[in-house]
Parts: sequence; structure tokens; C-alpha cells
Amino acid sequence: MTLILLCLVWITPAALANTERAHFATSARAVILVDFDSGAVLFQKNADLPLPPASLTKLMTLAVAFKALKAGQLSLTQPVKVSEYAWRTGGAPSRTSAMFIPINTSEPVEALIRGIIVQSGNDASIALAEAMAGSETAFAKLMNEEAKRIGLRLSRFQNSTGLDAPDHRMTARDLAKLSRYIIREYPEYYAYFSEPEFRYRKHRFVNRNPLIASESGIDGLKTGHTISSGYSIAASAVRNGRRIIAVLLGAPTATRRSSDTRRLLDWGHATITDQTLFEAGEIVAYARVWGGSQFYVPLRSDAALKIPILKPLTSQRLSGQIVYQYPLKPPVAQGAIVAELRVRGADGAEFQAPLVAAEPVAKGGLVRRAVDTLLIYAARFVRL
Repeated sequence: MTLILLCLVWITPAALANTERAHFATSARAVILVDFDSGAVLFQKNADLPLPPASLTKLMTLAVAFKALKAGQLSLTQPVKVSEYAWRTGGAPSRTSAMFIPINTSEPVEALIRGIIVQSGNDASIALAEAMAGSETAFAKLMNEEAKRIGLRLSRFQNSTGLDAPDHRMTARDLAKLSRYIIREYPEYYAYFSEPEFRYRKHRFVNRNPLIASESGIDGLKTGHTISSGYSIAASAVRNGRRIIAVLLGAPTATRRSSDTRRLLDWGHATITDQTLFEAGEIVAYARVWGGSQFYVPLRSDAALKIPILKPLTSQRLSGQIVYQYPLKPPVAQGAIVAELRVRGADGAEFQAPLVAAEPVAKGGLVRRAVDTLLIYAARFVRL
């Protein structure tokens, strides 16, 4: 069983208790703000609500393509033919966002990627999907498999474009995780997201993410819109060496989407700070060991535990949880990751960090194991 130990990690003096609580108001249906380096959640609203992601779906399409490129299974110069299905479903006849690739013509993979990112071309997305998997339906299976591998818990894909489909959903948390994954794993391709424009044949496509042209350090990622989804965005910005990621789903207008995203990123960068919880090597907690040479093993972090938080939260109580499989079974190796520290703050701020065994615990004798069995069963009975 997984044991969660509740503990108070840090409390400020009572005199600071009335300091203003961090808050961000937006009409978007779901929002999340994440620190890139640590993955800490700085702010969230309905972050686990599955919603139609519209063209933010294409981030998953691109993640699958980037993986194939990195593995040598696909090349940027490889020609891809645009089928009649891709042309009718996502091209000019579809009256949706398109790269306007003529039917039965071929374009290199790199051009399709740029058309997907800058113009949000549905024809380019479908063509790339067909080239990689044979059909868009088969490609959606690859998307779901890759999403599961990355750890997108609540995302489900039925196409490569984000055009409305039953049960095609993503959450703000999953989109932030996917954005962070793309930036970290595929830096050689991430530059495409900051291109202000893309020229193709007679067309001059301006990046559909209007924030790219701003001077606020925003260098990606993608916007999306359908009638059912509203206006959505996944955006990333770097200032003073720190990158944060914002996701907004279901804003009422394109103008509100842009203004709320800019305000959220400005607010995050202006107020973010690092709060040290524990120094490197400091004992954080103890975990129960069954049948070991000792009852408990001390837990520590190899590095200083610094949680990124928004400055108004420094006046708030942060609650912590130590999570591990109870009880641990020996032998426990020194330095082995055996638990996780989870910290929560006001407005849903979250932070996780692994904890390791500070010392080894060997397997105990028969008598120790028998006594431990009785004690653990008795403890379970008392809790019931």
C-alpha cells in the first residue's frame, strides 16, 4: 500500500498571516502555470478537467514526429505526398486552418512541420500522420501510446489535427507537461515555434500565436480554436534565465486569450521566487521498514530542496506529504530513491521531489521479521 504522511513543511510567522493571497483571475475554463526547470505548479484552475484541445492537439502530433526524426525513422528532407483525404479533410475544401497544399503533390517533412506550427495547417498534420502510420486513425494510436509513455494521464486522441471529435480531450496539466517535454527533449526542433512567418508557394503565413511577436520573451508554443473548445494556448517564456509555461483552455475570445496569457506570464515572472525547504543532505523524514535491521530509514534529498513559489505565497502555509510504499522491504540501499516529497501551497501550487535513503538497511533476522509483521498488522487494525 502507498502511505502518505501529512506534515507541516513551513509556516511563516503569525504576523504575516494577513498578507494578500496570490490569485489570478481569468475567464478561461482551465489554467495552469508551471516552472520549467522543476516542474513545480505555480498556479492552477481546473487543471485536470479534460476539454477539447483544438489545434493544441498538434503538439502531440509534433512530439511523435520529433521522436521519429531523432530516431532516424524520418528525415526533414523526406517528401510526403498529400492524399485526397488530407486535402479534403484539412485542406482548402475543409474551410479550416490549412497550408493549402495542392492535392497529390509532395512536400518535405520540414515544410509540413513549419506549416503545422506557424499556420496550424490541418492538411499538413494529416499528411504527416499518413506518412508515418499509413492512416490518421493508425497515427492517433501512436499519439495515445506516446502520450501514455510521456505521462499524460487524461489525454485521449482521435486525430492529428484537433478537429472536433467525440472523446478527443486534453487537460491543461497534460498540455503543460507535453510542452515541457518538447522543449526539454527536442531543443533542435523547438526553434520552429518562434518563427514569425512561413512562406509557402504564393502564401505568406504569419504565426497564429500573436504573442511570438511581442517583446516578453515568449518563444512558443501553439494556439487553438474551435467553436466547442473556445480559444486556447500553450505558451512558454524565458526571462532572466527562468522559463515558465502557461496553458489556458477555453477563453471566450482571441483577445482575452492573448491578454490573459500575457498577464499570467508577467505575473509569474514578476513574483516567482525560490523558497528553500531543506538543505542538501538534511534529513526530511523517516520511512518504516519491515523486517530490516532497523525499524526506520532516514530520508534525505541529494540536493537542496528549493520550491519555486509566487512571492505572495511566502506568507502562506505550505503543507507537505511524504509518499512511499508502506512498509519498505529490506535490503534498502543507501542513495536509493524510496519516497517522494509533495508540497502544496495556496491556489494549488504544487511541487514534487524524490527522497533517497540516507543510510543502508540490511535484512533483519527471523525474530525481527516476525515482530515487525505483528506490529504492522496491529497498526493497520488500529487505523481501521
